[in-house]
Amino acid sequence: MAMQAPSPGGPSPGQTCVLILIFTVLLQCLCVAVTYVYFTNELKQLQDKYSRSGIACFLKEDDSSWDPTEEESMDSPCWRIKWQLHQFIRKMILRTLEETIPTVQGKKQQHSSHLGRERGPQRVAAHITGSSQRRSTFPAAGSKNEKALGQKINSWESSRKGHSFLSNLHLRNGELVIHQTGFYYIYSQTYFRFQESEETLGAVLTEQNKKKTKQMVQYIYKWTSYPDPILLMKSARNSCWSKDSEYGLYSLYQGGVFELKENDRIFVSVTNEQLIDMDQQASFFGAFLIG
Repeated sequence: MAMQAPSPGGPSPGQTCVLILIFTVLLQCLCVAVTYVYFTNELKQLQDKYSRSGIACFLKEDDSSWDPTEEESMDSPCWRIKWQLHQFIRKMILRTLEETIPTVQGKKQQHSSHLGRERGPQRVAAHITGSSQRRSTFPAAGSKNEKALGQKINSWESSRKGHSFLSNLHLRNGELVIHQTGFYYIYSQTYFRFQESEETLGAVLTEQNKKKTKQMVQYIYKWTSYPDPILLMKSARNSCWSKDSEYGLYSLYQGGVFELKENDRIFVSVTNEQLIDMDQQASFFGAFLIG
């Protein structure tokens, strides 16, 4: 029996398979293209959304409260952006401070040393001279200084007249008051002048053995919290007054280094106070801090 030939007008089976394969490939390509376009669009929308959110965080359009110590803040879209910004600012501030503080301290030290050179060390010193008001120089007998030998000199010249000055010390009732504890050089000189009147000159000559010499003593004391004054130095001289000289002139000077504390007071007393001449160049008293 003979086989029937395919109709010349219809597609062959091979052609049909090829067409089906081409259609399947085109359909897959179309699906891939649609999927790509869809996801690309979605990603762009997400990027725009987060970009606007980040800009809103910087422009303070997001009014929600934010606290990096609260767990709820981590759910905020701005949390990571604000946290990173916070860390960045903190690092920059710390770096700036580390670089700036040593420079500022160095400038301050240089400025302080420069001012110190300009101003110099603080002076603690006093030099007070005699006053011409000799009559009111000595306290009356029976005063609180009666436990100190001699009579305390009260009327020192405390103002800036002549050579007198006070620097970080002050004078009160003839006493220099100490404000700063330390070692001080203390000094004093008193000037004695004696002249016999004509009425007593004969008596002096007839009683030469009794009044041949006069004692002149200078004392320097300090007052502390102890109830009695403490003797620091004394200087003495016995002198014969020549009957041929118009005046008998003598001076006593003494000085030394002593430790004085805050609120200590130092003063000078003398014997034969009626012989003291309070000339400002000859009778003086002072102290200055040496360390």
